Amino acid sequence: MAGKASGERFDLIVVGSGPGGYVAAIRAAQLGMSVACVEADKLGGVCLNIGCIPTKALLTSAQLVNEMKEGERHGIMAKEVSFDLAPAQKRSRAVADQMNKGIAFLFKKNKVTHIQGFGRLMGEGKVEVEATDGTKTVHEASNIIVATGSRPRDLPVLTIDEDRIWSSTGALMQERAPDSLLIVGAGAIGMEFADVYASYGTRVTLVEALERILPLEDAEISKFMTRTYKKRGIEIHTSARFEKADIQADGVQVTFKDAKGEAHEVKVDYVLSAVGRVPNSEGLGLEAAGVKTDERGFIVVDGLMRTNVEGIYAIGDVAGHQLLAHKASHEGITCVEHIAGHGEGTVDYENVPNCTYCHPEVASVGLTEEQAKAKGFDIEVGKLPWVAIGRAVALGHADGFVKIIRDKKYSEILGAHIVGPSATELIAEFVVGRHLESTVEELEKAIHPHPTLSEGVSEGALAALGRPIHI
Repeated sequence: MAGKASGERFDLIVVGSGPGGYVAAIRAAQLGMSVACVEADKLGGVCLNIGCIPTKALLTSAQLVNEMKEGERHGIMAKEVSFDLAPAQKRSRAVADQMNKGIAFLFKKNKVTHIQGFGRLMGEGKVEVEATDGTKTVHEASNIIVATGSRPRDLPVLTIDEDRIWSSTGALMQERAPDSLLIVGAGAIGMEFADVYASYGTRVTLVEALERILPLEDAEISKFMTRTYKKRGIEIHTSARFEKADIQADGVQVTFKDAKGEAHEVKVDYVLSAVGRVPNSEGLGLEAAGVKTDERGFIVVDGLMRTNVEGIYAIGDVAGHQLLAHKASHEGITCVEHIAGHGEGTVDYENVPNCTYCHPEVASVGLTEEQAKAKGFDIEVGKLPWVAIGRAVALGHADGFVKIIRDKKYSEILGAHIVGPSATELIAEFVVGRHLESTVEELEKAIHPHPTLSEGVSEGALAALGRPIHI
């Protein structure tokens, strides 16, 4: 083939090394396959390098900032304490770099071949990899997994330039907290960055098109977080329509309409666009290979992550469903285990937890109260405030609650919703419970240690049964 070098042949080539791709590659190698993982950028994809991991590092710093503001409660009499985003941002990059090196180590340990470059499907089991210097090499494989992820979505009236109009990537890279920031979108990404920047002194405005912030969460959670953020001085506009961003030398003149249709003009230093993500499915050779995508660009797959073309699979954000790292990892494992003939079952998309790592944290799994009612379930709802749990009070973080939605007929855990301390850790108890088809009674009868936050799970279960002890 003129101008293209002939590469190696593998049992499996994974295109993309995010939390779906690298996990799939490692699991396939464990199952005895010869595996290559093609990556155009850094190992770990968005999640590890400019997403999940560095944002959590920043949020940890923000939490410490807020703790220091109330340090006198703990006998910390520090005077004239100042807060600087730059060291926190530097630390977040160091954390991401450390994790990136960890994946390179795991690839070496598991004998996964890392091929640096942009992967493109050519059909007939071939993948062309274009290196940064423009050279192209064609590799072959019996199976190919596309795991190319997603990227921030542009609004027609709000184009990301990473100068005055940031994506989550731009927001991560700032070394100074600006005086003012307007965030478009109040899902998990918008809420987390609102937390970080407000903690470092930025005047934050949240603009959300839907009727409430965190629109995927239970309505009670959204109401609670609205009150909490407003107490922190964060301005919130829901059912709002973003109209225009006029970029000027010293900031951005923003125009939006509120829920009443009244126009607002606000001058801010920067704007963060957090209005969702779109799949990275362009330029991959999908059409040449005959792989179908839907009207939004997501690759169409079945329950075993198979595309319409034999031997080609897709996982993670590019394959749709929840755009979450942990979902992608499970898809990767499910996919390669079926390829190897060791697969059992499919990914349970109804039991994927949602987590927002703001303060207080928010986490959920299963149905909201509204969804359970809409599906016709006869439900009982238990709600336990954190103020009833001694460990939460001792921590000084007793705001929020645990909410459990129970099906009265079988006492099935239909949904669990937590807002408060360590919510993103505690939600795993409900995920495991639902996976094992546990009843609410079984959650309560499992003895939880005292004093711990985990008691909120057992006490919440009691509340869902109508017999809480501590409220």
